[in-house]
Amino acid sequence: MHDATIAERGEDAESQPAWGAVVSMSLGVFGLVGAEFLPASLLTPIAGELGVTEGMAGQAVTATAAVALITSLSITAVTRKLNRRLVLLGFSLLLILSNLLVAIAPNLPLLLAGRILLGIALGGFWTLSAATIMRLVPERYVPRALSILFSGVSAATIFAAPMGSYLGAVAGWRIVFVAAAGLGVLAFAVQFATLPDLPSRGQSRFGTLIEVLSRRTVGLAMAAILLVFVGHFAFFTYIRPFLETVTGVGVAGISAILLAFGIANLLGNYVGAFLLERSMRLTLAIMPLTMGTLALSLSTLGGNVAADAAMVALWGLAFGAVPVAWSTWITRAVPDEAESAGGLFVAAINFAIATGAAAGGLIFDVSGVETVFLTSGVVLVIATAMILVRVETRAVPKAV
Repeated sequence: MHDATIAERGEDAESQPAWGAVVSMSLGVFGLVGAEFLPASLLTPIAGELGVTEGMAGQAVTATAAVALITSLSITAVTRKLNRRLVLLGFSLLLILSNLLVAIAPNLPLLLAGRILLGIALGGFWTLSAATIMRLVPERYVPRALSILFSGVSAATIFAAPMGSYLGAVAGWRIVFVAAAGLGVLAFAVQFATLPDLPSRGQSRFGTLIEVLSRRTVGLAMAAILLVFVGHFAFFTYIRPFLETVTGVGVAGISAILLAFGIANLLGNYVGAFLLERSMRLTLAIMPLTMGTLALSLSTLGGNVAADAAMVALWGLAFGAVPVAWSTWITRAVPDEAESAGGLFVAAINFAIATGAAAGGLIFDVSGVETVFLTSGVVLVIATAMILVRVETRAVPKAV
């Protein structure tokens, strides 16, 4: 039997979905994603107190993303014999330890050490999340459960940066990370109380990733995922300069528009679950098509505050459904190796964050932000075509 042969669900999950455990995982996601992006709102005071440049302090985010990428590709093999309940609880403990280590860090190396621990927890938790959801609820409830899980991401996007910035100004940046550790304690406590026993299910090794990629259309699906997230992050990374220079709004206007984006993103999680119950292929395709159309429209027609704000919010709604849809695809297309496929998914996202931001930066410096959005739109339309033509939405057989 392969690792994570999740299709063979237990009778408990079939008869009574473990919604409490699903909510506990959403709390974990909220804590992990919130901690990941906290340095962005606290960069100046962190750099000032540690006596480093803001650019050096910004490596706290880079270190977390890089370690999360490596962890996502290795965690399934490294923990193949361990009970998944214990592994997930271990990641929550790492979240707590990471934030406490950052809170007391007297210098940059120790701060980066704490952020490395966070990267392990972040990459590992995401890799196992879809496979774990499959074991907590019956198949018909998987999209709904995933929408609850990803609502933790949207909530962190909405609250982490502004709350971190406010609390940092009132009490200091170290207190912000102590509070983040407290949130980790809450997540750990709820997970300890609600996560059922989840014995390991196999002997997955590093070669399993290659085996999964060799399956018909899985590699193409991962390429489509990469294109969708590259298109998104090229857009989202440079949304502020677009709103400043093209739309012509100030800081207050930018904050309001980004808040609307975050709220719409949260709603998109549930819109995705609703659409997935009707058509997976339609959901996978219509979201990048919507985002691509919006990017192309903004690049050519941007400049009206109301219209631009509405399009950015609609982008948030469409993107909110994307991770829910692709995580559901993993549970249906690769049910026997959902953990390994989840690792590839997380790796693709982290690579897309770096690629989208870097490529967008080069284009921005050469041709301006409108060209960044134009390129983003083209990439998303290509991803849509790939999904419609080549991506399978049923179980993908192993390569012979």
